[in-house]
Amino acid sequence: MTDYKTYLDNGIEDINNGRFNCAIDNINKSLELKNDWAIPYFYRAVAYDALNNYTEAMLDYTKAIQLDDKMTDAYYNRARMTLSEKDMNENQIEKAVNDLHKALELDENFIDALYAMAAAKKKLGDYHAALVYLERLLKIQPDSVWAKALKKLILQKYIV
Repeated sequence: MTDYKTYLDNGIEDINNGRFNCAIDNINKSLELKNDWAIPYFYRAVAYDALNNYTEAMLDYTKAIQLDDKMTDAYYNRARMTLSEKDMNENQIEKAVNDLHKALELDENFIDALYAMAAAKKKLGDYHAALVYLERLLKIQPDSVWAKALKKLILQKYIV
């Protein structure tokens, strides 16, 4: 009999090889055997995200966070998905900012979360806060082309 860890391992291997539907099948089998841990929900969300099934991915990232409130990547991925929506409103951006705050609380040097936070703050019109996050990022990774470009844009276009 295959145990829940084997199914999960197979699902992760499927994700790494781009077999996202197979990954979901394997992870579902893992969850049928043990559904009270965050890791399979997180990886199933990754597979759904790769398949552009954002509703299911958001549900699974949320479930992973409910089961383990220290899943830094789940907070970040949920925020990233929210910020990538086309017609997001200020409330949605604030939800993403809350997720990014949590991710940065868990890992203050999370480069992608720092950049996403700067971009979210820019969308909210809080340009000075955006610059603070970009400065934090540039202290960690001084050669970040994206951070430098966003900083330059904010300084030239929004801050006089």
